[in-house]
Amino acid sequence: MTATRPHETVLSVTYPSERRARVVADALGPEVGEIDDARSTATVDRDGSAVRVRVRADDLVALRAGVNSWSRLVAVAERVGTSADRT
Repeated sequence: MTATRPHETVLSVTYPSERRARVVADALGPEVGEIDDARSTATVDRDGSAVRVRVRADDLVALRAGVNSWSRLVAVAERVGTSADRT
């Protein structure tokens, strides 16, 4: 945690394959920096078959909003990943 953003949550999801994790992380990547606001920010990284979204915020309300937004984005990215597996 940083002094400027004292609240933090990490959403970590492990997928059955590195390929699926890569597709999800790649789908999330363009959103990093785009949906940040004055009170929260997020990063996305992948380690093998795990994708981690780290949300940092100035206060708990902003943290909750950021976690909700990123949780929805992960769900959408997972649907993209499922579609990619079918092709």
